[in-house]
Amino acid sequence: MSGLEILVLGGGGREHALAWRLSRDERVARVRIAPGNGGTPAVAETVADLDPLDPSAVARHASRERYDVVVVGPEAPLAAGVSDALDQAGINVFGPTREAARLESSKAYAKRQMRRAGVPTAQARAFTDLDAAIAHATAEDAAGRRLVVKADGLAGGKGVAVPDSLDATHEAIRSLMAGPDGGQILLEERLTGREVSAFALVSGPMVVPLAAACDYKRLGDGDLGPNTGGMGAYAPVPWFGAEALDAVTASVFEPVAWLMARDAVGYRGVLYAGLILTEDQGPMVLEFNARFGDPEAQVVLPMLEGDLAAALLGVATGDRGAMEGSLGTRRGTAVGVVVASEGYPDAPVTARSLDGAEPSSSADDGELLVFHAATQRTPSGYETSGGRVVTFVGRGSDLVAAREAAYRGVAACELVGGQYRSDIAERELADQSESV
Repeated sequence: MSGLEILVLGGGGREHALAWRLSRDERVARVRIAPGNGGTPAVAETVADLDPLDPSAVARHASRERYDVVVVGPEAPLAAGVSDALDQAGINVFGPTREAARLESSKAYAKRQMRRAGVPTAQARAFTDLDAAIAHATAEDAAGRRLVVKADGLAGGKGVAVPDSLDATHEAIRSLMAGPDGGQILLEERLTGREVSAFALVSGPMVVPLAAACDYKRLGDGDLGPNTGGMGAYAPVPWFGAEALDAVTASVFEPVAWLMARDAVGYRGVLYAGLILTEDQGPMVLEFNARFGDPEAQVVLPMLEGDLAAALLGVATGDRGAMEGSLGTRRGTAVGVVVASEGYPDAPVTARSLDGAEPSSSADDGELLVFHAATQRTPSGYETSGGRVVTFVGRGSDLVAAREAAYRGVAACELVGGQYRSDIAERELADQSESV
């Protein structure tokens, strides 16, 4: 397996991290990316004018270029059926079909699959009628039960509301029902506990646990402000090690994978389970994602050793040996801090100059990595093109060293109105100091 040709679909920080990591594999001859961003030319050749949301166009391009594997980064191409088109064209693809990706694109579907597979998850009801949803929320509040309000479909990490009053619950219901999902929402019981993201490679009924990470969804320090696509993350998780990941593989990933395979909806890609560790019921699934998370990918991928391309190709072709034997985990810790545009998440300001954030190239393997997301290259340098602009990833022997490296990168970044959290992984350090 020499001279692999790989296409990465997507243009965010996750895709920069994927292309960076794949380009470092010895047996990879070339990585291309569509559409990429201002920083990805440091690691991959940009495919101009290829729309990753056009399944037919992607399949035609991949057939002509004869890629060994196409890696689908974000959720939108999966929901659009890009993997289906690549399958039909005979191209190896790392990413589930549209039907399998409904584990992410429809929370109601995911709930049904979890119930069928016996996967532990919060109780929830789906609604398309506003009055019925309001009545249910009012009755639950009268019984002393608070709810989480979720849009059924894709929402870029921002389709979840955790209201603190009945009025706020009603407002969230109205807001999300007016969204792009045709009005369907879920009202879910609110659980309490620590949250963690677990990842596994899945190919049909075959499951290989991969890694765990923690992300920070709220915009501001202390978990204040609106939900975002993620403002930072760290990996590995000191309080969720290999034994815990194996247990979740047995209770979550394998039952779902086996059910999907039995239904001839075989899953092929990475499956991400957002978990909450409850005191009385143990780990329970809050959501599934049908791809690497963002910004979790930016801290998970730099901590993997071995041949990532072989592992992803193994998933695409059903080669369990390649899935299990290609990757290991390096020692230490990675901490990622996102710098976002002014106005994010509601109305990000774009076209502002970005300095001090030179993108990581294939040769970079030091204590600071820089993965671009919403950037574009201009004759005068980099400028912003969206909300989450860049992720600074620090690596070190422990959380302290990794945080220091990441925040050194943030301190050197110059972006007018830029926003970032100053407390990524801080609570974990506090927990460690209390346990000493």
